[in-house]
Amino acid sequence: MTFYKYPKEFMLKLIHFYLMGDYSFEKLARQYKIHQSTLKEWVRKYEAFGEAVFHFNFSPRCYTREQKIQEVEDYLSGEYSLLELMKKHQISGRTILMKWVKKYTSHCDIKDSGKGLSKTMTKGRKTTLLERMEIVDFCLKHHKNYQLAAQTYQVSYQQVYQWVKKFELHGEEGLQDRRGRTKSEAELTTECPL
Repeated sequence: MTFYKYPKEFMLKLIHFYLMGDYSFEKLARQYKIHQSTLKEWVRKYEAFGEAVFHFNFSPRCYTREQKIQEVEDYLSGEYSLLELMKKHQISGRTILMKWVKKYTSHCDIKDSGKGLSKTMTKGRKTTLLERMEIVDFCLKHHKNYQLAAQTYQVSYQQVYQWVKKFELHGEEGLQDRRGRTKSEAELTTECPL
């Protein structure tokens, strides 16, 4: 979701001024004290998505891995300019395409859009030490896929993440719930004796 500095009506007014041929980007930029690149971006988004792109609840498209790779290969072939590709494939921002290009050229894995965290977060729940050990083991066996572990065991992502980190630092002892336990004499600092 994008938040704009200017009201939607103002942006649409300037876009229509430009599209009707009444004003150039340079003249609009000078008169309204807005950078030309900002105006060009508004016009490009308007032409690709219509008026809806400036609504508060506009959500951009999701792209499959194959679509992303095709768009990157189109860009790298040199047949299309960046703006032509953005318009052709309805990509909402130049940085999105450039991130895909960077990942592709550095041989990183390109994933489908929307495959990250789920939109509904599971609320944390109480667990036993054995459960925590089982969840950490599951998570590590699945290459630290915290989301999968959280969904499988109906706990929060944050809980799984913290348990794995504690397990890596302190082993099984790090998974013990030590809340409410009084410290032994050896654990107390010399600054706070009572």
